[in-house]
Parts: sequence; C-alpha cells; structure tokens
Amino acid sequence: MSKVGIPKGMRDFSPVEVSRRNYIFDTIRMAFKKYGFQAIETPTMENLQTLTGKYGSEGDQLIFKVLNSGDYLAKSSEKYLNEKNSKALTAEISEKALRYDLTVPFARYVVMHQNDITFPFKRYQIQPVWRADRPQKGRYREFYQCDADIVGSDSLINEVELILLYDEVFSKLGLTDFDIKINNRKILSGIAEIIGKPNMIIDLTVAIDKIDKIGLDGVEKELLEKGFTADDLSKLNPVLHLSGGNEDKIKSLKVILKDSEIGLKGIEELSHIFFLLEKCKIKKANVKFDLTLARGLNYYTGAIFEVCTNQVQMGSIGGGGRYDDLTGLFGLKDLTGVGISFGADRIYDVLEELNLFTEKIGSNLSVLITHFDQTAFDYGFEILQTIRAANIHSEIYPSMVKMQKQMKYANDRGAENVLVIGEEEIKTGLLTLKNMASGIQEKYTVQDLILKLS
Repeated sequence: MSKVGIPKGMRDFSPVEVSRRNYIFDTIRMAFKKYGFQAIETPTMENLQTLTGKYGSEGDQLIFKVLNSGDYLAKSSEKYLNEKNSKALTAEISEKALRYDLTVPFARYVVMHQNDITFPFKRYQIQPVWRADRPQKGRYREFYQCDADIVGSDSLINEVELILLYDEVFSKLGLTDFDIKINNRKILSGIAEIIGKPNMIIDLTVAIDKIDKIGLDGVEKELLEKGFTADDLSKLNPVLHLSGGNEDKIKSLKVILKDSEIGLKGIEELSHIFFLLEKCKIKKANVKFDLTLARGLNYYTGAIFEVCTNQVQMGSIGGGGRYDDLTGLFGLKDLTGVGISFGADRIYDVLEELNLFTEKIGSNLSVLITHFDQTAFDYGFEILQTIRAANIHSEIYPSMVKMQKQMKYANDRGAENVLVIGEEEIKTGLLTLKNMASGIQEKYTVQDLILKLS
C-alpha cells in the first residue's frame, strides 16, 4: 500500500484553520471594499510565455510549469532529450504554468479588457499562487495573495492610500508593532548611476534586497561576483549606512544624489508621500524610509513597500510598489500602476503565534441542540428550523445517545452553546441554554433565544 501524503510546501486545512483564514480574508476584503476596490479573478494557469521574463532569472526558476496534454514528448526534439537540455526541452513540452503571483496576470487582464475598464481602475484579488520555492517557516509552495492595485493614475495619493490600507488591516487584525518600510526604485537607480554602474541596477537591487538575510558582507560579496569593483562598494557603503529618521535620510541623500536627475526625482516623490501622510491619522504602523529595501522584482519603477512585524520573527507580511509600464509587456504602453499584496499565510502564522485568534473565530457552530429521547428530538428539530431561519449557525445531534456523548461532541465541535431539550422544556416552553465557556445555564423562550444568539 502506497504511503498517503501531499507534496512538500502544500497543506490541508482543518475547519478551525479555514475559519481563521476566512477571518483574515474577510478583514482584508472589507478594507479593500471600503477603499473603493473592485474584485476580479484570473485563471489558475496562464500561458507560460505570459509569466516568463517578468520576475527576473531567479523568479523564473520558481515557476511551476504544466506539461502539455497527451503524448507531450512525441513532438519534442530528440537532440534536447539526448543533451538533457531541460531549459530548451521545457519550451517544447510545456505551454502553460501555474501563476507565480497575481500582478502579472492582472496586467494581462487589463490589456485584454482595456475597452471594458473605467480608469483609474482599482482592483482587488484574493486567490492562491504557486512557487517552486524551498519550503520553510512562513514560506510555502502554494499560498494565498491578497492584492490591491490602482492602474491609470500617477497620483502619489495612491501610494498614501495603500499605506493607510496596510495600517487599517493590520491594526484590525490586532498587530500593535509593525513597520511599513518604503523606498523608491528611482533612488536606487540614482545610486547605481553615481557609482558608475547605471546598467547594473537589477544586479544591485537583487543583492541589496537580500541584506536582511545575508548581511552587508554577503551583499558586497555578491556584488563583487556580479562585476562591481571595490571602488564601487566604497561609494555604496555610506549610502547603506545612512542613519536617523526619515527626514534626516532624505536630507543626506539629496547631497549624495545631487548629480543624479533620476535619484532626485525619487527623493521628490518620497518626500511628497511623507508630506501627504502627515495629513492622515496612522493607527499603529511605523512608516519608515529604508534605503536597503529593494524588492528584486524587475517591474517596480517608483515607490516600493514592505511590511514587517516586530512582534514575531517572520519575513515580510506584505509588499508592493509602483510600476510605470507593466502592461507595456503585453502591448499597452504608458499605463502606470501601483499595488500591494498581503501575505495571508504568513499573517496567519503571525496571528497564531501571538494568540490573536479568539475562540469564536475558530467556531462556526453557535448552538448544538441536545435531547433525552425521541420526543425531545422531534421538539428540538422544529426549534432548529426556527432558529436557522434567523441565520443562527446551529445543528441537532442526529442520534439517540446518552447526554454525556452529546456534550462531548459539542465540546469537540467547538460549539459556543448547547440547548438542552427534555420533558420540562417541552412542557414549559422555556429552553435551557448552556454556555460552553462559562458553564452558565439560563432559560429562554424561543424568541428570546433568537435575540440572545443573533
């Protein structure tokens, strides 16, 4: 008999876990709607050519390819098979892939439906994505992203709105100490320019983005391997060691990047975002200018974001940024956009570690009706129809068993309350409701019971 299991990086979810995940999704969804975003959905699979070349060489290697249907090797090159050239062979045997994120499919959606969309278009999307990454804590091969994007507007108010959206969601989920880090890819381009390597901006940002994982020494080693010189690193070093608050860092950078037009443009944009934020009421977030924030994805061109909690050792729980011409990859030029993503699975792990899920979130059963005999069952079954009509999550124990077993079931199911039906309840019409958490029992009429549980 073969061993039963699931692929690494994939997970089953219990009823309690699904309830908790839905609590996260619902909190995010309500905030999206509050801020005027509309929901769309895209297919699980995209054409492979839609996805490749959009995430950099490292990202492309993490895309799950889907084999063509039928005898997919019949039309493949024998030369590539003999050479074991998997990269060339893949192009012949795989035309589709599981989506790596929601942003590129969204760009494809905008291009295909551009004549049906009202711009600026504010969209949100809550769906799973897949990455052939190495599974570890907070990193899975199948996980949900919750994205919000605004396309067709270059106003920096959009960046501010997305920061406020992060602040609202994480505050509502119970986080009390989290950073919203912000940077601007134009500033990074300016840095590459002043050290004399403007054409190596991607190598620079990919390396800098790893600074939290491999440290400054690791970043310098990687840059040297990519072709940067010791002189380049000496120019870069002061930039990476900027200290002080947001205003102090911006002031210092204006001097460092005084000869870089694109760098100064990035500083101007960042300064305006902070100016606008001063007019807003931030609930819990610490909004910080972090020059080491690079986000390796190639398509960001302006502001970039990342959210991290200081209460738990965990990677980023959200991120995003401005992309000036993502839809240009599919033929629709000059359509700017900005978007963010919530890492729902990491958020779950954070809330669980901080014990921020209440017992009520994990329960979907408000009341279990128990009974002593067939007469009580029949009476309780009628009551069940009445309270369900009032949208109260309820069920009746289906079999004639001892009360002890029914109570154990109620406890195992996480029922909030138990309604006990016996001879006295039938005679008087007053129903005994037991709260499973406190153990307190009270008498109610059916109508009062509905008011109590609604």
